[in-house]
Amino acid sequence: MPDPVVPDLKDKTLFITGASRGIGKAIALRAARDGANIVIVAKTTEPHPKLPGTIFTAAEEVKQAGGKALPVRTDIREEAQIQAAVDQAVATFGGIDILVNNASAIYLAGTLQTPMKRYDLMQGVNARGTFATSQVCLPFLKQAANPHILTLSPPLNMEARWFAPHVAYTMAKFGMSMCVLGMAEEFRAAGVAVNALWPRTTIATAAIQNLLGGDEVVQRSRTPAIMADAAYWILTQDSRTCTGHFFIDDEVLHRAGITDLTSYAVDPDAGSLMPDFFV
Repeated sequence: MPDPVVPDLKDKTLFITGASRGIGKAIALRAARDGANIVIVAKTTEPHPKLPGTIFTAAEEVKQAGGKALPVRTDIREEAQIQAAVDQAVATFGGIDILVNNASAIYLAGTLQTPMKRYDLMQGVNARGTFATSQVCLPFLKQAANPHILTLSPPLNMEARWFAPHVAYTMAKFGMSMCVLGMAEEFRAAGVAVNALWPRTTIATAAIQNLLGGDEVVQRSRTPAIMADAAYWILTQDSRTCTGHFFIDDEVLHRAGITDLTSYAVDPDAGSLMPDFFV
C-alpha cells in the first residue's frame, strides 16, 4: 500500500456519525489536529448517566484540538434528518470530503433472547443507517478532490461461529460491510474510496464497559486512539487506488511503519489483549 498522497486533513470536511463519544470522537479529534472541519452527527444532546459526552462537548473538544466543529443532532434512522444534517454541513463548510459511518447499535443475545425492537434498532442504525447516510453524502463526495467513505464494520467472515451467539447483531454489522463491498465497486470509477476498518482487539469504549465485561475487559483492551490513527492513514490515501479493503487496525499501522503498539494498550501490564469479534 502506498504512502499517503494527502499530506494531512487540513480544511477537509468529515461527516462522522456517532461522533459524540468513543471511536467516532477519537477519529474526529485526530483529524481536528490537522485543522479539519468536523460534522458531529449523533443523537445525544443531554448527558447520559452511562454514556459520557454529547454532540456539544465533542464539538468543544474538536475546537480545542484545532479543528472546526458543527454539532448536528441526527437520528440516522430518519432520512429527512440525514438530509438536513448534510445540507447544513454543505452550507457551513462548502462540501463533504469524507464520510465516517461509525454509528452502531449493539445487543448481544441469542435468537430467543433478542426482542424485535432490538433487532429493528440494530438493522435501522447499522445496516440501513450506513446505507442511507452514504446515499445522501455521495453526491457531494463525488465532487470532492480525494473522497472517502470509511465504515466501522468487520471483514465478511461468513462463518457460523460469528453468527450463532448473536445472529441479529452479526447480520446488522455484516450489513454495513456489504455496503462497503458493493459501494466500493459501484463508485470506483467515480474515484470515491469505500473501505471498512475493524479492531483486532476490544477497544475501551462505553459499550465495552457496559456490555462486554466491565473493567476487566477494559483493562485488556486498546484505546480508541489506535482506530483513530488507523483511520487517519486510510483517509490520507489516494481514493482512486485505496478502495474496497476490509482493514484491521494493527495491520494498517504496520503498513504505516508503526510496529510498537504498546502505547495503545489501556494497561500494558494487564496480560493478553481481548480479541474482538469477527477477526
